[in-house]
Amino acid sequence: MIVPDPAETSALRRAYGTFPSGVTAVCALRDGAPVGIAASSFVSVSMNPPLVSVCVQHTSTTWPLLADRPRLGLSVLGSTHDRACRQIASKTGDRFAGIGYTATGEGAVLLHDAAAWLGCSVHEIVTAGDHDLVLLRVEALQTHDDVAPLVFHGSRFHALSALAA
Repeated sequence: MIVPDPAETSALRRAYGTFPSGVTAVCALRDGAPVGIAASSFVSVSMNPPLVSVCVQHTSTTWPLLADRPRLGLSVLGSTHDRACRQIASKTGDRFAGIGYTATGEGAVLLHDAAAWLGCSVHEIVTAGDHDLVLLRVEALQTHDDVAPLVFHGSRFHALSALAA
């Protein structure tokens, strides 16, 4: 077996890309307008207290606009959100043009047609290499059992399908 240098970014990206993950959008209102990031690094962390986490690159120019919000909306993206995910992750343009969302009274932004909504507050931020590990406390939630999640694998979006019995 040939082992590439783990510091080689393309090799790491390929290795990390072998693990399928769900995709989330973390969004809130800032000055009355929605702002958000896409995050495929979502992990459930704890039941008591209810904590989840996402990882955010230090180079993100959007995370600083979200980090101090009293509530963040974390939407587990549905299988129809591939375009919306790319748009929210974009560096230019109106990231929310044509994307349906609901804003809560506390300023969390929740995307329509998501598999689940979590209303969160920032619990703790831990520096981890070139990212911040953001621990979020779940303050409210709603699941939408009829919505299939969007999956990210091999640098592409996928929809789940049932396995044959």
